[in-house]
Amino acid sequence: MADKYFSPTELNSALEDAIPSIWRFAIALTRNQPDADDLTQATCLRAIEKRTQFERGGNFRAWCATICRSIWLNQLRAERVRKTQDIDSVSEEALASLAPDAETNIFAAEVFTQVMLLPEAQREAVFLVYAEGYRYSEAAQILSVPIGTIMSRLSAARQKLKWLQSDETVQQGKR
Repeated sequence: MADKYFSPTELNSALEDAIPSIWRFAIALTRNQPDADDLTQATCLRAIEKRTQFERGGNFRAWCATICRSIWLNQLRAERVRKTQDIDSVSEEALASLAPDAETNIFAAEVFTQVMLLPEAQREAVFLVYAEGYRYSEAAQILSVPIGTIMSRLSAARQKLKWLQSDETVQQGKR
C-alpha cells in the first residue's frame, strides 16, 4: 500500500519539478511576485501535508494547481475584499523569454501584461491551457467547471487579445 503514494524523496523531486509551474499559476492568480511566492510556498507545504491524497499515476502538476487555487480562494474568502494588484512588481526576467531576440522579449512582456488584465476566470484558463499546457479537460477539473466553460473563457480571452496579434503583424510590416 505504501508504494501507492510518493515517498518523501519522490515527493520532493516532484515538487522541485512542479515549482515553476505552480509559481506561474500563482502569479496569474495573485498578480504580484511576493504574494505568488507566498502562495507557491503554501501550495508546496499543503502538498507535503496531504501527500497521501495523491496517488501515483495521476497528474501531479494538476493536483498542485488545484491546491494552489484552493488556497488562493480561501485567502480571498478570508479577506472578503479583492485587491487590485499592479503587475509591475514582477521582475522583467520573470516575464521575458530567455531567447536573445529583444523584440520577442518586449512582445512577450506586452502579452503577459495584457493577459494579466483579463478577468480572473479568463486569466486562469489562459495560464492553465496556454502557459502550462493542460488539456481543456484538465483545466476544467482544476477550476471545477465544465469543459465548455473553459472553451468559452478561452474564446473570450482570444477575442480580447486579438488586437495584440494584429499590432505585432503591423510592427513586423514596418521593418
